[in-house]
Amino acid sequence: MNVWIAVIATGLGCYALKLGGLVTPQRVLEDPRVLRFTELVPVALLTALIAVQALADGRTLEFDAARMAGLGAAVAALLLKLPFLVVLIVAAGTAAGLRLLGL
Repeated sequence: MNVWIAVIATGLGCYALKLGGLVTPQRVLEDPRVLRFTELVPVALLTALIAVQALADGRTLEFDAARMAGLGAAVAALLLKLPFLVVLIVAAGTAAGLRLLGL
């Protein structure tokens, strides 16, 4: 039962967050500090997510050559301005290929 309480609370929290974005006055959204914040926060969150996925294994930091090679391949694909789906396929293919080779 505790799990359902957490699921419902999370759902309500997400709804409240969406509602907060809809009812925020336009003058607040046009503030230069808010604009700067909304430009930088997604980048910071995505960077943190990438770092955790690339360098962590559970609660420990772990350098995995296959993951790092996949990340490098993804960066190269992004620099070539390839579509996002292609970037994902290149990164996953690189990591999977290296794991298949036992590296």
